[in-house]
Amino acid sequence: MDNSYHLIIVGAGMAGLCAAAEASEQGASVLVLEKEEKFGGSSLLSGRYMAFAGTDIQQREGITDQTEFLVADMLAVGEGKNEVDLVEAYGERQFETYQWLVAQGVEFHKVQAVSGHSVPRGHTITPLQAITALYEKAEKSGNVVFKTQSKVQRLRKNAEGRVAEVVYEHEGQTFTATAENGVLLTSGGFSKSEELLSAFAPQLDGALRIGGAGNVGDGIRLASEQGAWLRDFPYLKGTFGFHPTADGPRKSQALVFYKGAIIVNKSAKRFVNESISYKLIGTEALRQPDKLTYQIWDQAIMEQGVAGDALYDFAKLQSLGLIEQAETLEGLARKIGLPVEDLKETVAVYNEDVRNGVDRGFGRDSLTHHFGKPQPIDQAPFYAMHTTVAMLATYAGVSVDRYAHVLNPYNEPIEGLYAAGEIAGGFHGAGYMTGSSLGKAAIFGRVAVQSALKKQAVL
Repeated sequence: MDNSYHLIIVGAGMAGLCAAAEASEQGASVLVLEKEEKFGGSSLLSGRYMAFAGTDIQQREGITDQTEFLVADMLAVGEGKNEVDLVEAYGERQFETYQWLVAQGVEFHKVQAVSGHSVPRGHTITPLQAITALYEKAEKSGNVVFKTQSKVQRLRKNAEGRVAEVVYEHEGQTFTATAENGVLLTSGGFSKSEELLSAFAPQLDGALRIGGAGNVGDGIRLASEQGAWLRDFPYLKGTFGFHPTADGPRKSQALVFYKGAIIVNKSAKRFVNESISYKLIGTEALRQPDKLTYQIWDQAIMEQGVAGDALYDFAKLQSLGLIEQAETLEGLARKIGLPVEDLKETVAVYNEDVRNGVDRGFGRDSLTHHFGKPQPIDQAPFYAMHTTVAMLATYAGVSVDRYAHVLNPYNEPIEGLYAAGEIAGGFHGAGYMTGSSLGKAAIFGRVAVQSALKKQAVL
C-alpha cells in the first residue's frame, strides 16, 4: 500500500507535534508515525521547563532579560563546544516560538531560576497539557494523519537521491509512504538502549535509565544509514537530582542545591560546586565512592520549595518519605548513615565560607549560574535526600544545520532529510541548560517544516 504526503514525521514528542502543528497551519499533508501506543515520549518525563527570554511572564515578575543573555548563557554552559550557529538560530526564533506556543494553546504557568541561567528564565508547562494542545491543533486541521504503534523500519532515497520513502510496520503489516517535501526525524535519543549507552557512554553504567520507553536510537540508525554525521557523543552525561527510586513508576526529583543545599558523598564531604549544571554535577557524583551522594539543607531552604513544581516541591517529596528530617545535624547524619563529625565539620566550613563570601573548596558564589546568593545552613530542622544520577535524555545525535537539514560528514545536507529535538546533536555542547531541550524541540521542529516546505515549494 502506497501513500503520498508532503511531509512524514517520525516521532510524536514535543518536536514532532510542534512540526505537525506548524505543517497543518501551512496546509501541508502530513503523516506522523509514532512507535509507542501514546504520544509524548521523553517530553512527558521532562522537568517541565522551556527556556525563553523577554516574555510577558518575566516582565510581570520584574525580570530583565533579552535574547543576547540567553545565547550567552547557552554558550557558556556548553563550554564553547556548541555549534554557535545553532544556538544563535535558537536565539533568533525563541521569542516568536514562545508566542506561537501560546497561540496553540500551550499554557505557561510561571518562571523559575533553573540550571545554567543568569536570570530566572525557566518557563514552566505541564507537559501532558502542552502535548495534548499541540496534537489537537494539528488533528483538527484535517491535514495530519497520526498513526501510533507504527515502527519505522527503513528510509529510502528516490531516483533523484532524495530521502523520500518511509517503510514502516503497522498492525502487523508493512507499508511504504512517500514524502514529497521531506522526512523529519523527531524520534528522540537512546537513553533506553543499553547497547548504545554501553558503546558510547560506558562512564554512565551506574546511572538510572528513566527515559521514554521508545528511546532506543531508532532515528539515529535510520539517519546514519543515509549518511548522517554524529555530534556530541563524547559529552554524554547523566542528570543529577533524582531519588534512587526514580527508575520506578514515580520519577521523583529535587534540585534543592539550586535553592542553597550542599551535596556530599558517603564520607560527608562536598565534592563539587553546587551551582554548576546538573549534568556536570552528575559526572562528579558518579565518581564518588559507591556512587552515594546526598543533598543537605535546612529549614530556611526547605521553605523555598514550590508546590506543584516537578523539581522544587520539597514538601511533596517529604510526604512520600523520600526526604529525611532531624532537629540536629548529628541526628540527620545518623539517620542517613553519614559520619557525624565529618558532616558537622563540612557544614561548619561551608557556613563560614558563605559568611566570608569565599567558598575555599569549590568557588561557589551563586545558587545557579551567577543567579542568587548562598546562605548558611544553620536553621533547624535539617533535611537530606539520597540523590543519584539518571539517564533521562541523551542530547547527542545527528549533525544538523540551523535549517534542521541533516548533514553528512562533509557538512552537506542530505536531501530530503531533517531532524529536530533530542535526536539532533551539536546544540548543547559539553553542558546542558535547563529548558533548552524542550525549547529547541519546539523551535527546530517548526524550522524543519518551514525549510522542507519552502525548499520544495509544492504548496
